[in-house]
Amino acid sequence: MIVVTGATGGLGGATVEHLLKRMPADRIGVSVRDVAKAQHLADRGVRVRQGSYEDPAALRESFAGAEQVLLVSGNDPSADLVSLHRNAIEAAVAAGVRRILYTSQQGAVPGNPYPPSALHVATEAILAESPVAWTALRNGAYGPLDQVLGPWQETGEIAQPADGPVPYTDRDDIAEATAVILTGDRTLDGPVDLTAPTAVTFADVAGIASALTGRPITRVVPGDEQWVADRIARGAPEQLARLLLSFYRASRANYFAEASPLLAELLGREPASVANRLAADITA
Repeated sequence: MIVVTGATGGLGGATVEHLLKRMPADRIGVSVRDVAKAQHLADRGVRVRQGSYEDPAALRESFAGAEQVLLVSGNDPSADLVSLHRNAIEAAVAAGVRRILYTSQQGAVPGNPYPPSALHVATEAILAESPVAWTALRNGAYGPLDQVLGPWQETGEIAQPADGPVPYTDRDDIAEATAVILTGDRTLDGPVDLTAPTAVTFADVAGIASALTGRPITRVVPGDEQWVADRIARGAPEQLARLLLSFYRASRANYFAEASPLLAELLGREPASVANRLAADITA
C-alpha cells in the first residue's frame, strides 16, 4: 500500500489522482486532518484515515500497512515544521514503512537565503539518519504563473524584483512524476530534482509573452524595498512579501538555476514549458 499525506491539498491531491490511474484504489491510502474533506476519495475506494503531524499516534495508525509513504511538507510558517516532519518520519518508521518520499525543494542546500530551504535541509538530514530508504523530491517552483508574474496581461508589464534563472515547473507534472516513482521499478535514493527542463528569468518570460500575445510585454524591475512596500499597500502581509523577496534573492544567487532532465525521463515526454503554460493562461 502507498499512503499519501496532505491528500486534500494541491500537490497531494493531484498525486493521488495520478496514482488512481496506475493502481487499484484499495492499494492507496491517505492520511488527512479532516476525513470529511477526503470523502470523494473514500467513495472511490481509497483508504482514508485521520492523521496529522502533530499527532504521532494517529499517524502510526494512518500509516499502518503501508510499504511507502509520501510525506508532503508542511507550509505553516508559524509552526515548528522540522519537529513536525520528524514526528511523521518517526511514525512511518514505527509503522514499518519501507520507503519514505518527502516533498522537498530545489536548491535545498545550506546557505540558500530562501528560508524554507533550511527546513528542507534539516528534514532531509533526519531522513538520512532514519533506518528506512528515502527519497527527497526537490521540486522546482510550481506556483501558478499568474501568481508568480502578477497581472501582466492587464498591465503589459512583469513588475517583480531583480531575479535569476528558475525552472518554473507545472505542479501536475510533478504530481504525475511522483506517482510514477511510487508505482515504478526505478529506485531513486536521497535527493533528486524534479524541474522543468529550462530555467528562465522574468526577462525571458516577458519575451515569450510578447511573442504569444503579439504585443510588447515589458520587464520592469522595482527596487526590493519599493516592491515590498507596493505589496503591503495592496494588502499583502509584510512577512509574506519579504518571504517572496528572499526567493528572488536566492534566484539571483543561482540557487535555482540548474534544471534537471529527470522529470522528463519519468514522464516519458517533455514537461510543460513556461510558453505552454502562458499560452494556456492566455486562452483560459
